[in-house]
Amino acid sequence: MLCLHKPEDVSNVPELIPQILRTDSTGIPLEWIGHQEAARLISLDMVQYAFGRIVTRLHGGINAFSQQQSTLDINAILVTRGRNREYDKGRFIPPLSNNTLFRRDENLCLYCGKQYPKQQLSRDHVRPLSQGGRDHWKNVVTACKRCNNHKADRTPEEANMKLLAIPFVPNYAEYIYLQGRHIIADQMEFLLNHFPKNSPLRQRVKIRLGKS
Repeated sequence: MLCLHKPEDVSNVPELIPQILRTDSTGIPLEWIGHQEAARLISLDMVQYAFGRIVTRLHGGINAFSQQQSTLDINAILVTRGRNREYDKGRFIPPLSNNTLFRRDENLCLYCGKQYPKQQLSRDHVRPLSQGGRDHWKNVVTACKRCNNHKADRTPEEANMKLLAIPFVPNYAEYIYLQGRHIIADQMEFLLNHFPKNSPLRQRVKIRLGKS
């Protein structure tokens, strides 16, 4: 059985161990996986190649003849066999959840412009459901509970409230980014190459990475 060993530059806190980014054979990012699932894919010969820094080292048993312990280094990005057509450009609409919505909007209330912990945030329908609005990425924004209560069952215009940003639908790579935690530089650079050129998320990440 393989057990986990973290390289020296990775925190000893298990929650801070970077996830592994899995892609299909064409390089389309698919999902975040843990080290055990990564080891399973490698053992089943489902990984075509891997790149990025080594984020996890798994230790196995001792060889009876060589007395050497087996190890398996797992890279930050695994390219797996097969192609996933669900993420073809223009066809993928990610499922909507509060966690990814709040992350899309950086935990900012898009009415008052203040940043809040997620416990104080809510999902607001720009055009209320009662007026024919949809529960869709382009019709929902992050709002603090106070602003949401004040807006009530009205449009921003009816409530005399200014919407600070236009809601948008994340593409497949942006959605993976919004689901990630403790994303390391190799993975972020890779995901950024799949963001639309005019994406607000792309501009935000580039600023964080110090890119022009």
